[in-house]
This record gives sequence, structure tokens and C-alpha cells, in this order.
Amino acid sequence: MVNLPNYYYSIVIGLLLSDGWLSISSKTSKNAWLGFKQNINKMPYVWFIFNELSHYCSSYPIITKNNRLGKIHFGLNFFTRSLPCFTELYKLFYINNVKVIPKKIYDLLTPVALAHWIMGDGGFKSQGVYLCTDSYSIQDVVLLMNVLVIKYNLNCTLHKSSNKIGYRIYVSRK
Repeated sequence: MVNLPNYYYSIVIGLLLSDGWLSISSKTSKNAWLGFKQNINKMPYVWFIFNELSHYCSSYPIITKNNRLGKIHFGLNFFTRSLPCFTELYKLFYINNVKVIPKKIYDLLTPVALAHWIMGDGGFKSQGVYLCTDSYSIQDVVLLMNVLVIKYNLNCTLHKSSNKIGYRIYVSRK
């Protein structure tokens, strides 16, 4: 389990582009672990992902309760064990503990990864798909757009997100 097989690697890349994260527990820890959380209404998808990655986990998903802007939200999340395969990805996706888009994203963004990115952090609007990239820098979002246009020949535009903090990628149905 030091290396992720290609299919699982692509799933994790898609999760990391969406709501997945990697963390190293402490300064003395050697390896990173993967966390993934979604709203409770996406429970079937979380269970699908958990079933795919369960051999990297030591416990079942748990239900969480958050208070966001005065409204209670329920979610479902799971965590993997700390393993060298996740540490390698941590080194690609994090600089000074901040998630970034790796420069080699062109090679990492497989069709499976793209599908999981859309499932984890995409939404349908105006007969197209929004990819929520609010937490990334404008440079990272443009890099992702370039990969979508060049590698997959998708018609993409950059939109200011509704929260006015970041940017989102809109993929036209065309």
C-alpha cells in the first residue's frame, strides 16, 4: 500500500481537486492521511468513495454536524490511515500547508479524476457545469482551465464566485 494503483490514484486526485484534503497530524508524523467530507445529501457518493478506498481506512464514515451562518448542516466524512502514498500526494498538492494545484496537473487530471472532481465539487447551471475552485489562486484556476481546454477540448469560462472571494470554472455544454 505504499503506491496507489492508477484507478485509486485518479480517484484521490479528483477528491483533492474538490473537497478532499491531506494532512500530516504532527511534526513527528512521517505520513499524511486523506480526509473527505460532503453534505449528507451526497451520502451515496461518499459511500461509493469509501467502498473504493476502504482498504486504506481504519473506520467507517461518520456523520458530522456544523453550524454555518446560523444554519445547521449535516455531513458525512471519512479519513484514511497515514500512509506514504498520501505523503507523496501531500508534497505535490501542498506548499507551506496551503493546498495548491500541482504544476504537473495535466498528467494527473485523468477522466476518472475529472469525474470525481465534478461529483465532489461540481454543480449544474444553465445547461453546463460549474467547478467550485473558490479556494484556489487565480493562477491555479487558470492552470486548471488550460488543462480542461487543451486536454479535453472543453469550452470553459472563468466566473467570479457568488461569495466574491474566488473564481469558478464554468464548462459549457457545448
